[in-house]
Amino acid sequence: MLDPQQYVPQCLPDRRPLIMWSLVAAGAFVVVALLFAAPVARANGSTTFSFLIYQAFSHLCHQSPERSYFIAGNPVAVCARCTGLYVGFAVALLAYPFLTSLKRIHTPQRKWLFIAATPLAIDFALGFLGIWENTHTSRFLTGALLAAVSAFFIMPGLIQLSLYQRLFHPKAAIHDKPGNTSTKVTSEEVAASPSDYSSPLRRI
Repeated sequence: MLDPQQYVPQCLPDRRPLIMWSLVAAGAFVVVALLFAAPVARANGSTTFSFLIYQAFSHLCHQSPERSYFIAGNPVAVCARCTGLYVGFAVALLAYPFLTSLKRIHTPQRKWLFIAATPLAIDFALGFLGIWENTHTSRFLTGALLAAVSAFFIMPGLIQLSLYQRLFHPKAAIHDKPGNTSTKVTSEEVAASPSDYSSPLRRI
């Protein structure tokens, strides 16, 4: 009779999607924190730290002061629209596990992405053509909407990437290659292995 302590459950939960989501969500909130840390650091005399943040985000945003929120007398590291993009994406990631399964690898219909981008396009076009002067609020909200919807298109791809065996288990993937005889299991090993099927009473 097999020792109960040697029992190995056959259906273990796969935590790779959870790990991937946690890493992406944590990274998104770190980025958001840096956006608001830059003006606060400059106001408190940490000029080197704030300069590095502003410089890093200067490659991603025009950083025009007239289009940016101000904190402690200094502009946020990106403009109002980009702030909405970063904040919207981070908030959507936080809500993601409550709205859909972390095991989902299929994206929604692409029409939802175009629908989410429409308010941003209209807001930009009206301001660019001089028909209507957009505001910090309109820039922020339209950017946040697009980024929030984009999260539901990006996360399924990242989750599918996390489930790719060679990403987290490269050695196991090598052993599983076709023609590799190192992973063959004999009938004696199967009969002696502790599993849910070696003892019917364990399945009750």
